Amino acid sequence: MAEATINKPAPKSRPKHLDLVRIRFPLPSIVSILHRVSGAGLFLLLPFLLCLLDKSLDDASYGHFVECASHPLVKFLLLGLLWAYLHHFCAGIRFLLLDAHKGLDLPCARKSSYAVLAVSLALTAVIGVKLW
Repeated sequence: MAEATINKPAPKSRPKHLDLVRIRFPLPSIVSILHRVSGAGLFLLLPFLLCLLDKSLDDASYGHFVECASHPLVKFLLLGLLWAYLHHFCAGIRFLLLDAHKGLDLPCARKSSYAVLAVSLALTAVIGVKLW
């Protein structure tokens, strides 16, 4: 009977849960997460954008649109939506290129992630300053 017991190595202590705050995500995963968040934000705020578009096109409610759009919080929200749209667009182009098997190696994926963030933030700054 003593021969039947085999010395097994002790199991490795693994974490019971993932602490998402302490995990350092690589930049391509951050761009992917922001792509999903920006898409969800654009989808959820679509009624607000359509309401603003409706008010801007109607002669009777254009004054109310100007009053609403000139509020600093609304401007900040619209600036955030502008960034979400531009980031979603740039990251979407990046993902289309990845689907076409362009830039799959790690250095190229990192460079394209930096490019997506830089281009979306730069375009947001340029267009936001022009529209503010």
